[in-house]
Amino acid sequence: MQSVVIIGPAYPLRGGGLASFNERLAREFQYQHDNVTIYTFSLQYPSFLFPGTSQYSNEPAPADLNIKVCINSINPFNWIKIGNELKKLKPDIIVVRYWLPFMGPCLGTILRIAKKNRHTKIICIADNILPHEKRVGDKQFTSYFIKPVDAFITMSDKVMNDLRLFTDKPALKLVHPLYDNFGDKVDKAEARKHLNLNADDRIILFFGFIREYKGLDILLKAMALLKQQIPNSQFHIPKLLVAGEFYKDRKLYDDIIEQNNLQSLVILRTSFIADSEVKYYLSAADFVIQPYRNATQSGVTPLAYHFEKPMLVTNVGGLPALVPDEKVGLIAEPNPESIAQKIKQLYVFGEEHFLQYLKEEKKKYSWANLVEAIKQL
Repeated sequence: MQSVVIIGPAYPLRGGGLASFNERLAREFQYQHDNVTIYTFSLQYPSFLFPGTSQYSNEPAPADLNIKVCINSINPFNWIKIGNELKKLKPDIIVVRYWLPFMGPCLGTILRIAKKNRHTKIICIADNILPHEKRVGDKQFTSYFIKPVDAFITMSDKVMNDLRLFTDKPALKLVHPLYDNFGDKVDKAEARKHLNLNADDRIILFFGFIREYKGLDILLKAMALLKQQIPNSQFHIPKLLVAGEFYKDRKLYDDIIEQNNLQSLVILRTSFIADSEVKYYLSAADFVIQPYRNATQSGVTPLAYHFEKPMLVTNVGGLPALVPDEKVGLIAEPNPESIAQKIKQLYVFGEEHFLQYLKEEKKKYSWANLVEAIKQL
């Protein structure tokens, strides 16, 4: 048995995939009989930096996890306090998530102080080293964060390559484990009834926070092309279900929908999707579409694997490596023409074609493998 502290988003923060990931990782450590505490944020982002409607969850607190809400990302006195607390606590392992250079000063300071106990090993799970949307100070904040970390885990070659621009410390690349904590898949007809969707429609899904790099605008333009290419068979054009909160001004997307008369083909569910609803959205779709402009890895991919949904991903970052072409999905170029063509091909293949490959490929995505790698490092 080892004592483990995970530092990163968790309940009551919504945090999207980060919070779900950290909570699921804590459960895997517990399953292996380790003693785990999650240190999460009392203030993660100042409100003026947070693009969504709320940083906090409306779901009940997880009763099986020890979560300490204590880190203030903008208060240096808090960083010193938490660092000293962890220094005294002497956990065997601190697992820290790094996804945004804004967190570099806060987390870097906490880890520097904690490490003075000369006992704790610090392992970083790096979602990004350099962010999708660059800002002044990114490199300096990341350099500051990296110095006290002993070893790293990345989930894409892109992040590993970025990491090597800063350090040659030990690092492993692993696949992103399955998000298997949202329940089992639901019968498609039942899921559509729950979401008030037409049982007979073809439905493709864009899932997750809506940010510029995720390319929803490209996908909407692909929908406009599909509408032009199949003008007399409206029934056969798939409808696009957009499930996720806008993290960017929605006007760009609304304008594309209006200019191309896509109102009947786009279903917008753009409030935050609660954890308890995730299974219905994934189960209701025929295919999951990830039209990203750039990417490291994506938490939507392991989510689609768990619910055994074939994917269309763009040929950027680490996405193609996770989606074997014509087996668990299709790979498109990040432009409307290619995406429109590949959406049509998905329906030519059909869901059943991909299912056997999805079932086999998803076996690689194990939380036990991640915990084993952390302990190995």
